[in-house]
Amino acid sequence: MTNSVPCTPTLKTPRLILRPLALADAEEVQPLFAQWEIVRHLNARVPWPFPPDGVCTYYLDSALPAIERGEQWHWMLHLKDDPAKKIIGSICLILHSPVNRGFWIALPWQGQRLMTEAVNAVNRFWFEELKQPILRTRKACENAASRAISIREGMRCVDKTEDDYVSGRLPTEHWELTVEDWRKTNPMSLSL
Repeated sequence: MTNSVPCTPTLKTPRLILRPLALADAEEVQPLFAQWEIVRHLNARVPWPFPPDGVCTYYLDSALPAIERGEQWHWMLHLKDDPAKKIIGSICLILHSPVNRGFWIALPWQGQRLMTEAVNAVNRFWFEELKQPILRTRKACENAASRAISIREGMRCVDKTEDDYVSGRLPTEHWELTVEDWRKTNPMSLSL
């Protein structure tokens, strides 16, 4: 990784610690991730049924090499008040891609706005540390929880198409958040 590209830092929110992904996380993540409710709205590149070594293979073949090249940043989510610091989800940022952010959160922790906290922390990293002018994402229209996060963070839906997901071909929304719009809802971030 070049010195000009920041390493993945540990980030904190009111309820979460986001720490950099490590290969050792694969064993804990595998049973959380390999569930239909988690993967059905993910890109069709995700195999289903999900293989028993799917997380480890993804980390070794894709995530860790991209992190090393300075093209991606991956965090594991932990609750601050959990002494065991169990993984509850993951979020990543991706440079040079039409989709710059992806995330998932395990079923027991959904619906608590924890991912909204994680999104806010990584958006700050995207705009302040990586100095990116725009953040883009794409999601299945029927993925109401993910759409709600985009709305809360001030993203705008800029296009509608179709895309292939694990669950099949679905109507898709393309969302964007510009640094200018992000600054409007984050006035303390004027250092850009």
